[in-house]
Amino acid sequence: MDLTLAWQPHLTWWFIAILGILASAILLIAVQRRAQGAPWRALVLGLVLLALANPVLVKEDRKKLPDVAAVVVDTSASQDIDDRKRTAREAADRIAARMRALDNLDVRVIESGTAGAEGGGTDLFATLNRALGDVPPDRIAGAIFITDGQVHDVPPLGESPIGAPIHMLLTGAPDEGDRKLTIEQAPRFGIVNEQVTLKIRVDDFGTDTPPAQATLTVTIDGGDPLRLSVAPGRTEEVRLPIAHGGENVIELEVNEGPRELTLLNNRAVAVVSGVRDRLRVLLISGEPHAGERTWRNLLKADPAVDLVHFTILRPPEKQDDTPIDELSLIAFPTRELFVDKLDEFDLIIFDRYRRRAILLPAYYSNIARYVENGGALLVASGEDYASTLSIYRTALGAVLPGRPSGQTVDGGYKPLISPDGAKHPVTAGLPGANKDGKPPSWGRWFRIAEAERISGRTLMSGPSDLPLLILDRVGDGRVALMLSDHAWLWTRGVEGGGPQAELLRRLAHWLMKEPDLEEELLRGRVENGQLRIERQTMEDSLPPLSLTTPSGKTQAIALTQYAPGRFKTELPAEEPGLYRLKQGQLSAVAASGSLNAREFSDVRATDAILKPTAAASGGQIQWLRDVPDPQIRLVDPGRDTGGSGWLGLRDNGRYIVTAVSEMALLSPWLALVLILGALLWAWRVEGR
Repeated sequence: MDLTLAWQPHLTWWFIAILGILASAILLIAVQRRAQGAPWRALVLGLVLLALANPVLVKEDRKKLPDVAAVVVDTSASQDIDDRKRTAREAADRIAARMRALDNLDVRVIESGTAGAEGGGTDLFATLNRALGDVPPDRIAGAIFITDGQVHDVPPLGESPIGAPIHMLLTGAPDEGDRKLTIEQAPRFGIVNEQVTLKIRVDDFGTDTPPAQATLTVTIDGGDPLRLSVAPGRTEEVRLPIAHGGENVIELEVNEGPRELTLLNNRAVAVVSGVRDRLRVLLISGEPHAGERTWRNLLKADPAVDLVHFTILRPPEKQDDTPIDELSLIAFPTRELFVDKLDEFDLIIFDRYRRRAILLPAYYSNIARYVENGGALLVASGEDYASTLSIYRTALGAVLPGRPSGQTVDGGYKPLISPDGAKHPVTAGLPGANKDGKPPSWGRWFRIAEAERISGRTLMSGPSDLPLLILDRVGDGRVALMLSDHAWLWTRGVEGGGPQAELLRRLAHWLMKEPDLEEELLRGRVENGQLRIERQTMEDSLPPLSLTTPSGKTQAIALTQYAPGRFKTELPAEEPGLYRLKQGQLSAVAASGSLNAREFSDVRATDAILKPTAAASGGQIQWLRDVPDPQIRLVDPGRDTGGSGWLGLRDNGRYIVTAVSEMALLSPWLALVLILGALLWAWRVEGR
């Protein structure tokens, strides 16, 4: 209950004020004339004015509203060091119990882990804002953070986000030491078969005399480790090769330092996407035909491809009397292409080319060696491959996977995907392909060169199960043999067409060793907290693979087949960091969360980060090792909010009124009696 004096005037205040001024003037004149009844007349005027102002005694029944305070417990990954997390939770239990013992205080205890945003830092203030988002600012008593001080969403200097004291109780110790590895600069892309430069730094904190050298171990895609010596305390440059296109995962690890809190920040990861500078393709067409432009358009559509295209329009046997200087055709630069610059090409395509006197036998031998040393060769043939002038009857026969019989088969047929083709990434999943005993829905071709497969795998077949598309690996290189020149019919949409562009694109990129088109491939990625593992293979079954979690635990994981040559599984990715996958000779890594989390950029306990916010809010910073169980008090606004061994929370004193009653202090009848009595007495005094 609370009593207050209120005014409920019968007239407006300005009118009462005018009456007061007039009454004061009259009274002043009476006083100057020394009238005997002047004091009583003043009393009468005062009673009249008081009656007009109408004083009222207001009685309120009030219900006090509880203030709200928050205890935010840092449970991020850096709190796993030593016994910080246990210390924080035990302190939170003690402090919350003390706060709940206070009158009219609502206590909210919230745990705040590592943030899921980019960088993976500790966002205590975001957690605090969510916890108190439904509380009016004038009912917030304050907050207490229990943390190691490594917080990554601190508000700007001089600002208090809740307008109330924020206290910090720190775990750990102020004099900790640790070694940290930092990648200061790493490129996102690198050119295949060239080197990239990473800038790294090793720091030894809390050590007066750091060692002169540290050992840095570097592995790329889980391969053989490379060990380097680096000097702590300064930026070092590390040059590393990019061996293939796609993601190259570079792992760096520095040896244990003289003082260590954790080895987790002794490791760092960089992912560099390998790109080819330019893919150089040599396309040699034996003679003009309807499908020639198909290859040209496909390769020219790729901006990363430099295409060199020659069509043999005037073979040496075609002789006439036209002077050389009047010919519009250029001479075929055979020596330059097949001797001087052969190794500069990533892919060589012979399109309906038959052996002529243009290329010397030695040139075919050069191409065969080029393939064995890592080059790529595609032969797209037709009746030329079955003729006596077939390029199979050159030194190229040693690397080609199909031996021609000398016959061609004419007549309509639909190309079929073979059992191996259903698994191989070049032909697997082509739209319209034969599947589950159903024939393909694409259009027919009308010619195939009859040949016997002598090596490699048949991915597509024609009539009577004749090989149509054969792929093979020769030495370090790759070879593809297409035994029909009618793929262009799909491009023209004959009988509905077919996926000719997709087939030829995959074929060309497999030849140029695109990582995603490898027959044997192991992949892992983390999405929405799930580790998805995919395995691409030509085998019908697979043994379990080995999975190593970021914490170092290893387990065997079985994969489930969902399509021919395709296996997968899905697991929860509960730990941040790198998951390592290994099956036979294949290995892969998958990153969960940030590769180089801010959470481990510095794991030493510190008061420096939170000190400005504590000062701006009127809060205190204390170390739990010095004050393990501080007292909690409620203090009035404007009073000190902390001291030695105690922390203060603001008592806002907010309330709601549940009932109101009023009582007039000067009722009209009482006012009338008093006024008349005062007038009569004044007249009596003046009449003496």
